[in-house]
Amino acid sequence: MWLKAFHLITMVTWFAGLFYLPRLFVYHAMSDDKTSHDRFVIMERKLYYGIMTPGMILTFVLGIWILIDYGWAIYSSSGWLHTKLALLILLAGYHIQCGRWLNDFKNDRNYHSHVYFRWINEIPVIFLIAIIILAVVKPF
Repeated sequence: MWLKAFHLITMVTWFAGLFYLPRLFVYHAMSDDKTSHDRFVIMERKLYYGIMTPGMILTFVLGIWILIDYGWAIYSSSGWLHTKLALLILLAGYHIQCGRWLNDFKNDRNYHSHVYFRWINEIPVIFLIAIIILAVVKPF
């Protein structure tokens, strides 16, 4: 149970960053002065590299550990598990894309509006709902 608890803690940490970083992108896209730009670059970098990425790595490591120790033999043929793992891979891709947007902002190459990032900000919510339902309900 300790392993599961720490897995959930790191997952919540990762998702906190996935929810907040695109919100920072919204405000960054709306900013028009150098002071704000520099402040957002620092905040985004610290969030991405100091919280989100370690949260993602630890979530995956602990999840794989749980899967090896407790679940693979039981659930390896379950459709819900394969779907959940596929969603996690897609979510990791979203995480990587957030890193690309972070670099675009840092290098003054962002061409997206704040409205674009408002929509992008909703993507992790969809993933969170689907992944939690798959893990708890195990619908198939």
